[in-house]
Amino acid sequence: MKNQKKSGRSIDRRKFIGGMTSAAVGLTVVPRHVLGGYGFVPPSDKVNIAYIGTGTQGLREMPDLLEIPEAQIVAVCDPQKEAIGYYDWSPQGLLNSLRKTMGNPNWMPGGDGTIPGGRDCGQQVVEAYYSKQTGKKYQCAAYADFREMFEKQKDIDAVKIMATDHLHGVMAASALKHGIHITMHKPISNRLHEGFDVIEMAKKSDLITHFIPWESNGSMKQVLAWINGGVIGKLKEVHNWSNRPVWPQYATIPKDKPALPPGFDWDLWLGPEADRDYHPQYTNMVFRGWYDFGGGAMADMGHYSLWTVFRGLELENPYFIEPNFSHVCDLRENRTAYQIQNDYSFPYASKVRFKFPAKGSRPPVDLIWYDGGMRPPVPDDVLEQDKELGREGMMFVGEKGIIMSTEFNLREPYVLSGDKKLAEDLKIDDTYERASGIKRFIDGVRNNTQLEGSFSYAWPITEAVNLYAAALRSGKNLKYDASKKEITNVPDANKYLKRTYRKGWSLEEI
Repeated sequence: MKNQKKSGRSIDRRKFIGGMTSAAVGLTVVPRHVLGGYGFVPPSDKVNIAYIGTGTQGLREMPDLLEIPEAQIVAVCDPQKEAIGYYDWSPQGLLNSLRKTMGNPNWMPGGDGTIPGGRDCGQQVVEAYYSKQTGKKYQCAAYADFREMFEKQKDIDAVKIMATDHLHGVMAASALKHGIHITMHKPISNRLHEGFDVIEMAKKSDLITHFIPWESNGSMKQVLAWINGGVIGKLKEVHNWSNRPVWPQYATIPKDKPALPPGFDWDLWLGPEADRDYHPQYTNMVFRGWYDFGGGAMADMGHYSLWTVFRGLELENPYFIEPNFSHVCDLRENRTAYQIQNDYSFPYASKVRFKFPAKGSRPPVDLIWYDGGMRPPVPDDVLEQDKELGREGMMFVGEKGIIMSTEFNLREPYVLSGDKKLAEDLKIDDTYERASGIKRFIDGVRNNTQLEGSFSYAWPITEAVNLYAAALRSGKNLKYDASKKEITNVPDANKYLKRTYRKGWSLEEI
């Protein structure tokens, strides 16, 4: 591993950030807030952040980081320069939010004049916010290529990665090699072997890593107290269902060739993936639906709901993965119908079952994921109450009862059936709200303290979401040997666990 490229500079800055340098030389220091006013944090004590990914979600989360006095964004990076062709959930929600952050009610994103996005917008937001806060003109660097940024921008301490799924692994690997702390959105990678390699790199480094979905996970404490206490008998199944996808998905590869937006470096956007013509159906909000560029609904939302379940139940190394999914039909020119054979985009709806082996006192467990509107069978107790399952939810099924969650990610769990008197006796106070993830990350970097959401704990969920994709893509029941990271019964499906890198983009080369 090459995480020594910047380690000398990084260690020196960590000493400054942690407040160690002055103490080490025995200096008497006037408190910083006296010199700069209440809440003032001098530049030498700030964590310098590079911000990769200035699409709609990247810009939406940017204000939370800007508002942390102990951090400052020194560079933004995105292969798309201008705000052209972006999509969002409302026509002006993001625009109005950014205007408020910038203190400019008349700001417009440029480009096609609709949805904000692109590195120009990111740079403008950063510069406007810090200039407003300090009363001095602030300059933020902007790059198309993260590799160039890591090489040239020598003051970077940490990076936030908000890119498309297929770039996460190579970006994280490059940051680790450059001695840069990382906070990153899901997934670690949309390929199993690449995800494993990145996690192993993180484990071997002394860098702080933070996987953003941990902050949205519910708590397993109450559910585990009920399961381990015998409220529902021996656990048999875990069901988790999502209303995703909530973005367009395409059953066929686009055949038209629209013009590339000005300032969009398509080669950089493709990164490690095979060359192909630009098309807006691959990019921005809709990339998640393609196997090459996204991770599907489970990679999008399962990290938020299931990571804590994997941790709590110690689910790892599934040995069998069973996919069930929708298909799409079309008509030929001769007016005959046919089913589209598709191994390039995720299905509109799916149900995927994972079988996990017993571990310790926990028996074997099936975990079943549903998306696209599919849900588990409605339990009798729900039917008797003349109710229906919600659009999203979670359910733990035991031999003697069921634990339900009123929400997708384990908020407010309750015992639907089983020993309800025992459940009341085992009731614990588990009310909490996780602190801001980005604030915890900044504190972790400043204090050199690894976080609960570290990459080091992310392998089991990373393994599962990539096997989900491989099973759907192959359309076969898969038997998986976790010790070899290999599918044993459908050898051809192993190609879906690895990435064929374009020259210069492998983890060794990046």
